[in-house]
Parts: sequence; structure tokens; C-alpha cells
Amino acid sequence: MPTLSFHQLEKHYGPVRALDGFTASVLPGRITAFLGANGAGKTTSMRIMLGLSEPTSGAATIDGRRYADDQQHPLRMVG
Repeated sequence: MPTLSFHQLEKHYGPVRALDGFTASVLPGRITAFLGANGAGKTTSMRIMLGLSEPTSGAATIDGRRYADDQQHPLRMVG
């Protein structure tokens, strides 16, 4: 099972900061939830994890690799 990692993730949309230094790890075999108010950055962080948005800075990886870099079987990593 893969480990999801967010390291100092930042995303700016013009003057608006959607994420500001978000760091977390989701370990295999654990139930994990993203909780927060509207606009807290939950969807933005997952969009960055899946390569649908580019971070302003920082990294989001699955087992140390960006999801967008797995060209062989990306759908086997995320479901």
C-alpha cells in the first residue's frame, strides 16, 4: 500500500493562498480524512496530488514519486 506525502505544499491563485505550507503523511492501513471549512485547501491538495494542478511550491508524492510521473499504471496507484 502506498504512502501519500505532502511536504510544504503551497498554492496561490493570484493574491489568494489556497495552501500555505501544508505538510502531512497518510500511512498505509490507516483511515484518514481531510476535514476543514470550505476554502481550507482539501480539494486543492488532492488536485495537486493527482497532477491536475501544479503547486506554487512544495511537493505531493505517492511513495516518493509524483503521481503524474507514473506512466505505466497510474490508475493502480489511486482508486
